[in-house]
Amino acid sequence: MKIEELPLSGAFVLTPKRFGDERGFFSETFNAQAFEDIAPGVVFVQDNHSLSRDAGVLRGLHFQLPPHAQGKLVRVPKGRVLDVIVDLRDGSPTYGQHASVELSANNWKQLWVPSGFAHAFCTLEPDTEFCYKVTDFYAPESDSGIAFDDPDLGIEWPFPNDTLILSEKDQKLGSFRNFSSPFSYVET
Repeated sequence: MKIEELPLSGAFVLTPKRFGDERGFFSETFNAQAFEDIAPGVVFVQDNHSLSRDAGVLRGLHFQLPPHAQGKLVRVPKGRVLDVIVDLRDGSPTYGQHASVELSANNWKQLWVPSGFAHAFCTLEPDTEFCYKVTDFYAPESDSGIAFDDPDLGIEWPFPNDTLILSEKDQKLGSFRNFSSPFSYVET
């Protein structure tokens, strides 16, 4: 598995090997030993799988607040997305900065999103499937987010903002400027 650290400390792109022939392919998409090297002590408790029927579906910027903060290992087994993370860790040298990675069934990349980051993705193709492992269970009382189009974040999405397809909940998320971070940066 190829592992590359992003400019936001603690976030990694993982690209599993794929072995194929005329029958199809085989890939080990997760290995606890290899993952321990980049995220010591992380344990996943839940797997999630979503389908977005249209290109231009945007989900996010989501995160869970402590004590139910979640780390996520995300991948796309079908289709393509632009995946975006924002550093929300108070004291981080990259606080408020974002990074984006294209995840697709073709490039087979995965993204490790540690707790303390907001996460969103925008589908680039119809019928895109998105899978992710999380480190804590969904807790509605800890569910939070920041507006995808917050001007202080300056995220460039692949479609005009007024054409993106969002849930009612995501249309009402608050601003980054009014966010008081409960996440702390721990230098590694």
